[in-house]
This record gives sequence, C-alpha cells and structure tokens, in this order.
Amino acid sequence: MEELYYVETQYYTFAHPPNELILESGEKLGPITLAYETYGELDKNKSNAILILHALSGDAHVAGYHKGDRKPGWWDNMVGPGKAFDTNKYFVICSNVIGGCKGSTGPSSINPATGKPYGLDFPVITIKDMVNAQRYLIDYLGIEKLLCVAGGSMGGMQVLQWTVSYPERVRSAIPIATASRNKAMQIAFNEVGRQAIMSDPNWNRGDYYDKTPPNTGLAIARMVGHITYLSEESMEQKFGRRLRQKEKYGYDFSIDFEVESYLHYQGLSFTQRFDANSYLYITKAIDYFDLANGYGSLFEAFSNSTHIKFLVISFSSDWLYPPSQSKEIVRALEANGIDVTYREIESSYGHDAFLLEAEEQTRIISSFLKYVYEEIK
Repeated sequence: MEELYYVETQYYTFAHPPNELILESGEKLGPITLAYETYGELDKNKSNAILILHALSGDAHVAGYHKGDRKPGWWDNMVGPGKAFDTNKYFVICSNVIGGCKGSTGPSSINPATGKPYGLDFPVITIKDMVNAQRYLIDYLGIEKLLCVAGGSMGGMQVLQWTVSYPERVRSAIPIATASRNKAMQIAFNEVGRQAIMSDPNWNRGDYYDKTPPNTGLAIARMVGHITYLSEESMEQKFGRRLRQKEKYGYDFSIDFEVESYLHYQGLSFTQRFDANSYLYITKAIDYFDLANGYGSLFEAFSNSTHIKFLVISFSSDWLYPPSQSKEIVRALEANGIDVTYREIESSYGHDAFLLEAEEQTRIISSFLKYVYEEIK
C-alpha cells in the first residue's frame, strides 16, 4: 500500500500599498496573499523546480493529503514520489490563483479598505494577472528559472502565458487540454454558468457573505460546466438511460435518470467547496484570455520563447478544448522553430481526461522531463 504523503498549505503575502500589483485592467490590487503548497526538495542549484497550474475549480492542494482528509489532492495520480512529476527528483510548487477561494486573495477575502469581503468590489482579473502574481511567489522562493510550467485546461492557459510573459524564467512547458483563446461556444457555456449564479436571488449582486449564499445558481453553473468536461461516449458508458433506484418512470419532475442524479450530486458538492463570486471572476478571466492579444498573432506571441521546450498534450474525445486548438498552438510554435513535441492521447473521458488518464500521461511527461532536466545537469 502506498504511504500517505502529508502536506501543509503555506501562504505568501506581497504587494502591500503603495506597491500594489497593477492589473491588466489598470486597477491596483494589494495586499495579495497566495496560498501554495510545495512537494519534494529544491536542489542546491535551484534548477529542479516545476510550477503546476490549476484549472477553474482547482487549488493549491495538487497532491498528497492534508491531515484528516479522506481524499488526496486533485492531481495526486500525477504528482508524488515515482509519479509523472516525481517529487523524488523535482521540487513541485502549486498555488491557488488570485480571484480564487482556497486561501488566495479573491472576492471572498476581506477588503482592507472596508473590513468586509470584497464581493463585486474585487477588480476583474485575467490569466495574465494570475501569472504576474505567481511570479512574485517564484521570486520569493528564490527560483531564477523554472525547470517546467505545467497544467491542464485553465492551467494550460497559465502555462502558455508564463512562456510569453516570462520566457527567460522558463526552460520547458507542458500545456494540456487547453487553447490559446476561448472560442464562441466556450464563452457561451461560461456565460450560462454566470447567468445561473447572477439569477439566483441569494446572489444579491455579490453581497451574500453574511447571508444565504447563491447555492442553487452555483450548483446549476457546475452542472452545465460538468457536462462539457465529459464526452458523449463516457456519459453513455457511465449512465446510459439507467433509472435511479426505480424500475419505471415517475412521470413527474423528480429525478428519474442516473445521469440526472449524478449532475445534482456534482452541483451540490461543488457549493460546499467553492465561492460563487470566484466562479464569476475566474470564468471571466478564462473568456478574456487571448495569448495573441497585443502581439498581432500567435506566431508573434511566441517569438521570444524560442529557447523553451514544449510538450503539448490533447485528448481525442475532448470537445471543450479539442485537439484542433492544441494543434493551432503547435503550428505557431513550429513556425518559430521552437522545440515542440505533440501528443494526442486516445481517450473516451472527454476534457476530464487530463485528470484521469494517468498512465499514458505519466509515460510521456516522465520522458520529457528527464530529457529537459538531463540537459542542464
């Protein structure tokens, strides 16, 4: 049996007034706290650090257990001793993004100007702002150059932004199941989720922290989002048209089908661990993301990243961020003469495959990291 790997969340606070972080919108934010966790040991040259970046509903707890937890971190099948991101070799860092609700400064944090939670007074943030905040953490840890930045979905967007904003700080990058920008359909699904939250009477224009939270709206947002994380094949295999603990239809609006029950469970459980305002802010950051913005083209965006080695991974059944969007990134990298490896993994899990397809990802990522690390040793 695998030995339990315990970890504690740490906190770093910076950007104290008058040195606030200037956001992409032009607004200022500070002080800022980032919640983060580290795994493994930093080598004497500080050359083995890997920054893992989380998706929309993730947090700093990427692997191992907190004392008292029944479940490990969200990517425990990939991070740890002997795993893809091998903590016997590498020093792994994961932080909760700004705008989040798991220890980093976000809309549920106390606004020092009022002594109350920010709510909608929290400024709109972008993927670039998230990355700029992470750079302060990497500076604080004394790491000049990251061996790798890696992540899936929104985490992959942050990976791409790191390679464009701070190319001199990155040796390699692994963007997984992601895109250089959202297309109309992806924005549309996010907007339905936001409207579900904002239509909940308990949302109260974001001012609900001492009241009943908008859990109905947030649960619906999660249900809509979760459908996009699966594939038609995986849903059919998992649920089909099976009825829930009954032999025939109820002919009413109670829960008849197993898939309905599953979505209700996903929505309810999400409300117990996530903040509705954070969902609004983070999905908006995802929608605003466009790596080519300010450069004219994706090719130009990567023009200063020519020394970085890339491993781009997609999944065959991912219809939220399909392989075609990963291939668009690969073409822009290749046009710049950048060292890029592309792998499309056959999977029926849809977008969630980056969290579930551990065996194939481990084989590919372990080999890639070994190649990158041995080159500098």
